[in-house]
Order: sequence, then structure tokens, then C-alpha cells
Amino acid sequence: MKIALVALGKIGLPLAVQFAKKGHHVIGCDVNQNTVDLVNAASEPFPGEAHLAEYLTDVVGSGHLRATTDTTSAVAEADAVVVVVPLFVDNDGVPDFGWMDAATEKIAAGLKPGTLVSYETTLPVGTTRNRFAPAIEKISGLGAGIDFDLVFSPERVLTGRVFADLRKYPKLVGGINEKSTKAGIDFYQAVLDFDDRPDLTQPNGVWDLLTCEASEMAKLAETTYRDVNIALANQFALFAQGANIDIAKVIAASNSQPFSHIHQPGIAVGGHCIPIYPRFYLWNDPEATVVRAARAANAGMPEHAVAMLENELGSLKGTTVAVLGISYRGGVKESAFSGVFPTVAAAKALGADVVVHDPMYTDEEITKLGFTPYKIGGKVDGVILQADHAEYKKLAAQDFPGVKALVDGRRTLDKSKFNGVAFRVIGAPADR
Repeated sequence: MKIALVALGKIGLPLAVQFAKKGHHVIGCDVNQNTVDLVNAASEPFPGEAHLAEYLTDVVGSGHLRATTDTTSAVAEADAVVVVVPLFVDNDGVPDFGWMDAATEKIAAGLKPGTLVSYETTLPVGTTRNRFAPAIEKISGLGAGIDFDLVFSPERVLTGRVFADLRKYPKLVGGINEKSTKAGIDFYQAVLDFDDRPDLTQPNGVWDLLTCEASEMAKLAETTYRDVNIALANQFALFAQGANIDIAKVIAASNSQPFSHIHQPGIAVGGHCIPIYPRFYLWNDPEATVVRAARAANAGMPEHAVAMLENELGSLKGTTVAVLGISYRGGVKESAFSGVFPTVAAAKALGADVVVHDPMYTDEEITKLGFTPYKIGGKVDGVILQADHAEYKKLAAQDFPGVKALVDGRRTLDKSKFNGVAFRVIGAPADR
């Protein structure tokens, strides 16, 4: 089978490699010429994805994967097209379809009868049927669900462990009609393998969601649930601090009950999923007050962490504050919607001179993001840990000369290594 994979980002490229590993011939499409050149040279464009470098070498070397900037020509060769172009929201929470609309137009221009088109980018409910189907029909002259098959099948993986997650989690598929859904199921059964999961309600594999709307809703539901869950933990944490309670122990006890799972509190998780997809849901359902409140609660956690540090130091005016971690989560070089941006902004607003460190970024990269680089060992007054990189677990007070207060926003540091420092953890009581 020939497959066109549109957008070779941190999800798209591993997907293209996965399909190629299964023996299919894949054409990866991207607007970035440098990305295309690197893929064709079997060189990973971004670090940190487990097994990508070795797998990429294999499938490019065998001729099962090549890359191009010409999406239309690639689609003209393909039996199936998988779309992983990013979708963002503006400051008002309105989805910005610019990149996806442009990619859809290029796909439609090359589409031939009998092709399957699968959107994997997380979308507001109704987008596949009401936006992309007519757009493709208008340009291609083909009928959706008649001349070509159209499905939505959300990606359900985390960067850094894409290949493992593809095996671990069921693949959800829903089409604009029964014919399309069947084509989508057949496709994903041919390109993926699945781990045995006796804990699931049905065998792990490709799951029929019947409609594209149900499949779109499933992804929004799972990410929005996580956002609400995290917000609940953060709300518990704010109360617990004032009541001299260690929320970590409370949550551990609560999670011992069957069917219970509460996230640990902390500086809000970034990335494309948690901060963005609940806003897609709110675009569909603006009256979802619980979702809106949860998003606001999580967005406010970086400012809360800064307020904790200010409380310990008395004032941040004229102080030097180091923020540890640009990445939105440990071990992943990705700054999209990371808590580092509001954390730095809040500290600066209170008069601090803010410096930033991340072991995955060079000083030049840190500067390009608008931050002042910090080297461990430099003199500081306060520290806020924003990302739970493994490298940070070994840090101690002597690594921060002059430090008087520290806020661990991810429960990563060893408090015993910070004797003499006001050591605060979100959701834990202050030392008495």
C-alpha cells in the first residue's frame, strides 16, 4: 500500500516510520524543506523520540520512506492519506484552521477515486464532516463517502514514546458513513500492531466509533477529563496549603480506592493537548462551566507558584530568580504552551530578574525564546522548578549559591538536599 503522511512533526514522522516498518511505501509531506532533507538523509529532525533514529535509518535505507514538499503529487500516488497538521487556537479560544485548510486544499488537488483520507489532528466535533469533507469535494470533484473515504482517527500518543503508545492504546476510528469507517478500520489494522491488554473492556486493536463525530468527541473527552482532573488536584492543593495538609498523601490515599485516579498538583501541564483541546471542546460547548473553570484554574498555577516564592522572599523586586525547565514536561524538548512562559512573565511583573535553564536547550535556543540563559552554579535568590527533567533530581542547595527560597512545581527535588532553604512544594504545607 502507498501512504501519504502529511506533516512530519513529532507525531507525524514517527507515524510515517511506523507505517513504513510494516512494509508499506510511505511518502512523508512537509512544508519545511529542511525537515524533508533531513528525513531523506535518514537523520531525525528532532531529538528525544525513542527508537526513531534507528527505525528511520532502516525504512529510508530500504526505500519504504521518502519525503517531499509536494503534497499534491504525493497524494496522487497514494492509496491512503493521513493528516497530522497542527491546529491551534487564538487568544480568544477560536481554532485557527489556516495550516489545516491549506493542507486540505493540497490534498484535494491530488486526490484520486478510491483513496482513504484520515485526519488524526485533534479537532472540534463536526469539523471532519462539515469543514473538510466539503472542502475536499469542491476542489477534487469527488464525493466524500462515495468516491473517496473520509475518517477521523485521533492520535493518542505522547512525544518521546510514540512507538510504544501506538501499541498500547486502542486506535479509534469513525467515518462520515459506514463505508468510510470500514475503510479506516481496514487501513489501521494493516499499519499498526497492538499489545495484549486484558484490562480493556474489549480486545486491544482498532475500535469502531461508528461516526467521525464520535471519534472527534472521544479525543476531546479524554483530554478534557484530564484537564478537569488536574484542576481538581490543583484546587485541593491550594486549600491543603492553608490547612497545613500534605495533599500528596491525601491523593495517594484517594487513589487507593477502585476506579479512582487524581493527578498530582503542580504547575499546569503544557503541550498541545491539555491547554488546547479543552478549548476546542468549549468552542463546541461554550456553556460547559466545569471545563471553563478547570482551564482557568490550571492556567493560573504558574502565577501561584511565583506568589509562593514571593511570599518566602518577602518581595521579588530586585531579586534574581532561576526558572528550571523550558519543556512542558520532563525529557521532551517541546516548549509549546509550556508553563515557563507565564511563570517567567509573572516573576518579571513582580520585579524579578529572571534567568532560565533547561538541559535540553542550548543558550542560543534559550535566548531565541526570549529568555536569559542560566547556568547551574550561578548566584540566585530564588528558584522555581517548572519541568521535571531527570537531570534536576540530583540538584542540591550548593548548586544555587545564595538561594533563600525554592518552589518545586513538579515534586521532583529532594528536600533533604536543601537544608537552610525555604523549600516549598505546591500542595504541601509550609515548614512550621
